[in-house]
Amino acid sequence: MTANLATYSVVLTYSAMAVYVIAFISFALDMAKRSGDVRVAEGADRGADVAATASKRQAKTVATVQGGTVVLERVEAPVKSGSGRGGGSRFERVGMAMTILALVLHVGAVVLRGIAADRVPWGNMFEFSLTGTALIIAIFLLVQLWQNLKFLGVFITGLTIILLGIATVNYYVPVVPLQPALQSYWLVLHVFVAISGTGFFALGAGLAVSQLVQTYRLGHSGAAKKLRFMETLPDADRLEVLTYRVLLVGFVLWTFTLIAGAIWAERAWGRYWGWDTKEVWTFIIWVIYAGYIHARATRGWRGARSSWLALIGFGAVMFNFSVVNVFFKGLHSYSGL
Repeated sequence: MTANLATYSVVLTYSAMAVYVIAFISFALDMAKRSGDVRVAEGADRGADVAATASKRQAKTVATVQGGTVVLERVEAPVKSGSGRGGGSRFERVGMAMTILALVLHVGAVVLRGIAADRVPWGNMFEFSLTGTALIIAIFLLVQLWQNLKFLGVFITGLTIILLGIATVNYYVPVVPLQPALQSYWLVLHVFVAISGTGFFALGAGLAVSQLVQTYRLGHSGAAKKLRFMETLPDADRLEVLTYRVLLVGFVLWTFTLIAGAIWAERAWGRYWGWDTKEVWTFIIWVIYAGYIHARATRGWRGARSSWLALIGFGAVMFNFSVVNVFFKGLHSYSGL
């Protein structure tokens, strides 16, 4: 029974990956359509200007009689203004629908893996990857209730496909019992919050990339034509503010992760801090994001500098996930590989 559930979990994982690919393609096509819409809008604006000029030239003087007095009026033809881009293209809507469908399959895979293991499904690298990517997608969808960030769909679904692909090919292991040190309620709390923080860091990284591209487009005239779709996104300043707000949430969650990890370490090994490789890199990530928040709040860092620092922080997160967890030996070596 356990083996069957684990097998079904893998089937759902591959199914979710296939739907994520459809979502990724849809979001990419939406970006291409944005470029086309900008060209059409520019043409419409030029046409409107020509029409306005022509209407002024064709304006004529009309004589009317008001109360026995002849009044001369200059009458001009009305000018129609072009309509802006609506609430998302068909490709964007398809991308969101496919992302939601993929998340349902993805969550199903997580749940079946957990039932098969009879515990929370993040006891090794494969399970951590499976649950972590599901939370990244869930956070991306939930954030839409606060701010329209659908333009990050390409980045988020692409990152999820890559991480799931690596997990299924390189990290998969059969269901096994937890090691003694992991048999604690702190596993549920500590790791879940860490994964949630990683989800916000991923979203912040996508916004930071968008901010850098927007800044580059505005600073290089040649790039403006190649990156027309960026005109439909928020401006660079707004993207930088959104990056800061999202990363602030991630930083709070990561701070809790660091504190909870120290408490768990004291319960499991009798000390709060032991300079284990995983502990060190968790602290390095915290320092980078703390520096990002401090520099932006007190040193006046804005624009590209803060975005690059945000990306350095996410790079440290990915290094911690993909290298430290697998290749470094220590008390936190629970990859199961």
